[in-house]
Amino acid sequence: MKPTILAVVIGMAVSTNVLANEEFRSHEAHVHGKVEVNIAQDGQELLVEVTAPGADVVGFEHAPKTAEQKALFEQAIAQLNKPEELFGFNNTSCTLKFKSVTNTLEGDHDDHEGHEGHDHADHEGHDHAEHDHDDHEGHDHHEGHDHSEGGHGEFTAEYHYQCSDIANLNTVNTQWFSKFSNTKSMTVNLLTDSVQTQEVLNAERVSFRF
Repeated sequence: MKPTILAVVIGMAVSTNVLANEEFRSHEAHVHGKVEVNIAQDGQELLVEVTAPGADVVGFEHAPKTAEQKALFEQAIAQLNKPEELFGFNNTSCTLKFKSVTNTLEGDHDDHEGHEGHDHADHEGHDHAEHDHDDHEGHDHHEGHDHSEGGHGEFTAEYHYQCSDIANLNTVNTQWFSKFSNTKSMTVNLLTDSVQTQEVLNAERVSFRF
């Protein structure tokens, strides 16, 4: 599986001690019922990336075929485009500046908004020459897999926030489990100026402090 830019940035930035923990690794093997979230601080910006198996989000991992599947698919895309209903960051004021929702169930599907005033050239390691949201030619997360015939289709969402008081951030919470009930656990890899940690959330534990 090709790692995303944010996963690479986190992998490069974490300390040797954290890397020694085999559980802290980006994009491990595709597992149904398990969602992975990478959260990284970049100055006053908070970068959030979610990778979820199609089975967790819509209940299947192929291109939607029936009317019911197509409806579920569109509902999922709409929900993933509402990060305010999925994640919360206590004790800080953050404004969503960019969002992108892609999937590999139906080939390359991209829906992103909020590019105005967001200069990606300011982010070291965030090179859009290699990760161009607008040009997906040859950008196949599962090269050689036929997603319409039982391939491991998945959804990836990216949310970029500008925060005015990010130093006060100390709690992450999620409503993911109430929106996508097929998910059994969520692994959160968190990297800030002062914290490098991994937490596992579930329907009974939807927040953590750090």
